[in-house]
Amino acid sequence: MAKVNPIRRAEIGREKRARTRAELVAAANSLFAKQAVESVTVDDVVREAGVAKGTFYVHFDGLDALTAAVAEDLVQSFDEMLQSGRLSLDDPALRIAFGCSSFIDKALGDPRWASLVARMAAAAPKGGELLRSRLFEDLQQFSKNLPGSGASAELNLEIVVGIMLQLMRALGERRLSSLDRDAAVSAILRAIGLNARQAKSVLARLPGSADGAVPDGPRPPKSQRPGAASSAA
Repeated sequence: MAKVNPIRRAEIGREKRARTRAELVAAANSLFAKQAVESVTVDDVVREAGVAKGTFYVHFDGLDALTAAVAEDLVQSFDEMLQSGRLSLDDPALRIAFGCSSFIDKALGDPRWASLVARMAAAAPKGGELLRSRLFEDLQQFSKNLPGSGASAELNLEIVVGIMLQLMRALGERRLSSLDRDAAVSAILRAIGLNARQAKSVLARLPGSADGAVPDGPRPPKSQRPGAASSAA
């Protein structure tokens, strides 16, 4: 009988555990994109992943730990998507616009991803601390370059994050299209202190996004869009 190298056996075990953990995270990722995070159960996750319920508890203490793992994966993917492009820009306003437009482009190409971002932000708000810290750095520099803008970097952070989360929800529900991209970024820039001319200048200098804009489907007729009736009244 052939001997099995104990070191290789240990490596195989680690690889198998890593795959199973990744399968559970992917299953939760898929479920969270389709329904409220708080409505997902352990049974739902193991059924989606195709593993035994006991296997779940080998990797996670409970759903809170799994939710945190999904949020951490999102943060890492966001950071990888943005960092190289962000660091290549010296102008903090341009960095902020680049980050926002990259998120929007990604959401346009993958509305399910946008829905997941919005849901996870509500379920695991601390999961986005790395991204918030990077944005805050840019906003602090932005405030120094734009004295007398009226709002602190702390307030501007909440403004940008709040607008972006609303955009993620709308893009996840396909209520907005690529036609709204530049207007959305301009609105964010104006909300944190730039005037219309300055915001237009930043947009004109905006490099290609980290993920590339992907056109979505045609927008519904204006009469069928949410809020159309109230605006027409």
